[in-house]
Amino acid sequence: MNLLEALRTHRLLAIVRGPDPEAALAAVLVLAESGIALIEVSLTGADALGTIRRARAALGPGFGLGAGTVLTAADARAAADSGATFLVTPALAPSLGEAARLGLPVLAGALTPTEVVQAQADGATAVKLFPASLGGPQYLAALRDPFPHTAFVPVGGVDADGAREYLRRGAAAVGVGSPLLGDAVHGGDPDALRERAAAFRTAAAAGAPA
Repeated sequence: MNLLEALRTHRLLAIVRGPDPEAALAAVLVLAESGIALIEVSLTGADALGTIRRARAALGPGFGLGAGTVLTAADARAAADSGATFLVTPALAPSLGEAARLGLPVLAGALTPTEVVQAQADGATAVKLFPASLGGPQYLAALRDPFPHTAFVPVGGVDADGAREYLRRGAAAVGVGSPLLGDAVHGGDPDALRERAAAFRTAAAAGAPA
């Protein structure tokens, strides 16, 4: 898939992780039905590979379904075998090299300018600014001065208001976990998840680059 184009088009990446595989799968499907076009399933969740496999079967080959917290080469291979079409890392990791070998796009985690340079040198499609909460939108704006052409995706503590501000400051997209998922990964109310998804989609559409 063209991850960069998808990030810039949809501007929102949902992050699903949780202790209950059935609830995680249900959350993925509700998000997809609610118009969230990019979804990451973190490998730290229970039976995450099984969740990716089942979600892929339900959503079809063209849906933007990826694997997160992909750290090792083995993680990258397992995620690809399960149907992930993009990978996400929390930091610079050995999985980047394997993703390149597999031909999979990667949203690679970085925080400092040095890490941003290294992520791009390692073939990252876009840079996951993580944890974004440490510096906030002002830090993103500062990073964009030396890296004006880098696609940044802030992740970590991004609520709906924060999403608007990051996007106004030039983020390609934002990644959102708990503020969007809430208790859905524990079997919570799917209608409440739909409402949060609608709110975040509105926030993503409202945020315009400065």
